[in-house]
Amino acid sequence: MNPTHPAEPINGPLLGLHPGQRLLTVAGHPDDETIGPGGTLHRAAQAGIVVDVLVVACCTHPMFGGHSDPHLRGKEFNAACDLLGVTGRVIAWIDEQQGRNPDSHLTELVGLIESGTAVSLTETQPDAILIPAGSSFHQDHHATHRAAIAAARLGGTTRHTPRIVLGYAGPEDIWSATDERRVVTIDTSASWPAKEQAIRAHASQLRDWPHPRSVEGIRTLDAAAGLSIGTDFAEQFVAYRIAC
Repeated sequence: MNPTHPAEPINGPLLGLHPGQRLLTVAGHPDDETIGPGGTLHRAAQAGIVVDVLVVACCTHPMFGGHSDPHLRGKEFNAACDLLGVTGRVIAWIDEQQGRNPDSHLTELVGLIESGTAVSLTETQPDAILIPAGSSFHQDHHATHRAAIAAARLGGTTRHTPRIVLGYAGPEDIWSATDERRVVTIDTSASWPAKEQAIRAHASQLRDWPHPRSVEGIRTLDAAAGLSIGTDFAEQFVAYRIAC
């Protein structure tokens, strides 16, 4: 990346979506929506696409290098969503048993994504849905992935089926035992400043460099993705369904 001659950002149609259509992102925890596909969410919102986020869970518990406080994380989540242009946003399971071990509540998790809140497949009828990639090593992300894949299954005329299903990865997912090719690359150069602000809004969840969950780490990974298509920044996705 040459800062004196930055790549021209791509500002055309995003994934074939048009203004007024909807994009739903499903995240395991508040901050996943930002540090993974945040640039894509901002670019979509800027293009007039209605962006909604469903977060599965946020619970009180100690973390490596920190502590999870649902009240604080909820405030951070709303601030980040405002910066990214997110319209509807819900954190579903706050300090509930399902949220502490979603892998043991997969049936309920599928129902949550299908129709469990005001931000769901049934309520928002999204044209595209972004879900955690199946290659994530985190058990909650993996459970959310499996439930979202089930919720997005073909439904005929009885239930809504999004025509685009993409999987996003978080920065820690550079460590993974599963190889999934991320063949969809979205230029987020013009949206990186907004994504960086939104990342910083999740201050309680950030770590110091060289941790992957640092601003510098996320910037480096997005810059590497951008290099693959000749732009400053990009985000990459696994394609599970693309119906044109």
